[in-house]
Amino acid sequence: MKVISIPNIITLIRIVIIPVFVTALIYKRYNYALALFIVASISDALDGLLARATNQKTQFGAFLDPLADKLLLTVSFILFSVYGWIPSWLTITVISRDLIVTLGWVILYLASHITTIAPSVVGKSAVASQLVLIAFILLSINMDNFTPPAGWMLWTVALLTITSGLQYISRGIKQANEKQ
Repeated sequence: MKVISIPNIITLIRIVIIPVFVTALIYKRYNYALALFIVASISDALDGLLARATNQKTQFGAFLDPLADKLLLTVSFILFSVYGWIPSWLTITVISRDLIVTLGWVILYLASHITTIAPSVVGKSAVASQLVLIAFILLSINMDNFTPPAGWMLWTVALLTITSGLQYISRGIKQANEKQ
């Protein structure tokens, strides 16, 4: 299995950025946190684009890329909730969905030896909405004329997150039944 490729190195750099991002938030260097978040977001788009364009898609990269996203989102939601920038219920919703989907995948693997579950449009939309919310909050902290996110934005993230979680559960059950 090929592990070292430029797209995978970019993803690893994104993972290394996460503790620096957390440090910037803790020490109230919100401008650095915003810059690091932008770099992480650009690298997320770049590694996938590069992997497809250069035919360097790997199993390791397929595992590592969503892991990097989940790590960035999880620490962001936890810290933003602790700082009161987003409601705790939304953080619980986002993290619970990820835990349920991950646990479901482990159960599916153990029961049926299914190793992959293709990402869905709703799942990708949920992650995109979460990233947009984090970016919006960082912008509102750094720019005086930027307002905090409106309630509809929080509810949109919650709805997409819950819907994608239910969709992954349904797809996992269907895959398990087809394998039987």
